[in-house]
Amino acid sequence: MHNLRMAESVCEGHPDKLADLIADKLLDACLEKDPFARVSFEVMVTTGLVTVGGELSTEAFIDVPRIVRSAIKEVGYTEPELGFDADTCGVIQTLDEQSPEIALGISSEGAGDTAIVVGYAVKEAPNLMPWPITVAHSITKTVSEYRKIGKLPFLRPDGKCLVVMDYEDGKPKKVSAVYLYVQHDPDISLQQLRNLLTEEVIIKLLPEHLLSPGTKIEVNPSGRFVFGGPAADTGITGRKIVSDAYGDIGFSGGSAFSGKDPTKTDRAGSYMARYIAKNIVAAELAEKCLVQIGYAFGLSEPVAFDIETFGTEKVDKDKLVEVIKKLFPLKPLEIIQYLDLRKPIYSQTAVYGQFGKEKLPWEKTDMVDKLKGELL
Repeated sequence: MHNLRMAESVCEGHPDKLADLIADKLLDACLEKDPFARVSFEVMVTTGLVTVGGELSTEAFIDVPRIVRSAIKEVGYTEPELGFDADTCGVIQTLDEQSPEIALGISSEGAGDTAIVVGYAVKEAPNLMPWPITVAHSITKTVSEYRKIGKLPFLRPDGKCLVVMDYEDGKPKKVSAVYLYVQHDPDISLQQLRNLLTEEVIIKLLPEHLLSPGTKIEVNPSGRFVFGGPAADTGITGRKIVSDAYGDIGFSGGSAFSGKDPTKTDRAGSYMARYIAKNIVAAELAEKCLVQIGYAFGLSEPVAFDIETFGTEKVDKDKLVEVIKKLFPLKPLEIIQYLDLRKPIYSQTAVYGQFGKEKLPWEKTDMVDKLKGELL
């Protein structure tokens, strides 16, 4: 049986991703000074303006405008001709303390939010992520890196990539198509742009075993893309949750990540769900695994827990669930402590995916031996 699977990734200069990055830069600044800060930032970027809203409960001081401008400069919006730049944009902040009711619920070791969280892992890419999202992120990340180091100096910060793959009997067979859109300077020809990005980026990054003569590669198929970023489209935190996660293969619990401290269960719970799923697949107990956990605000125990292995399991599923509950912490406070989530690690998750980056604590496969010992 054939079917198509897709994934989208956007460059860090995409308005929505810029908003996510600013939110997580602000979060990291808070956690660096106060690991127990209660934070939930929401950011909007538009023509000439950044608005930072949300809740912030901490004794630490952070210079919000300075951090916002630093993040914008890091991305590359430093010239007025881009229509949006770090030095001239306005920064408005409207922040309030966390509500007393939410603070009370968290202080009693309960979940900081009502959330459905999911974690997914599959025996495809080396990082046990689906191939479509892995390839899409590698393309947009490389485009941004080449722009920053001057290898492709005609590029501008905005851009996005859509990868379509053909699957047969649930396994990836070939890349059907890649659609890459990149913002660029006005003086480069469209044909030169297409040739360089196809040869220097896309072809070099597509997995050789998934590339075929029929693979369709399109760069800026709609034409020139000079005007972009926040000047062309408003960006808001949390609007890229599927590309933040697994693409269209893994389910989504519907929650956003960026700007939230780890007491927000939709963030910490999602990380634990991925950690569990990845260790199950790494232990070769299943070829693919979806972990779903339900949390209700103020309650210290999950209200629902399920594992789906899509018929690829090598052990009894009921026994697998029993062992997972025994070995892995599922209470919100325990997750924070176990994964050491009160550190300023979040800005690196804001762009090019929340998952699949080996240095993050939820990407470790250190439970493989324990799982095998219990189940094999």
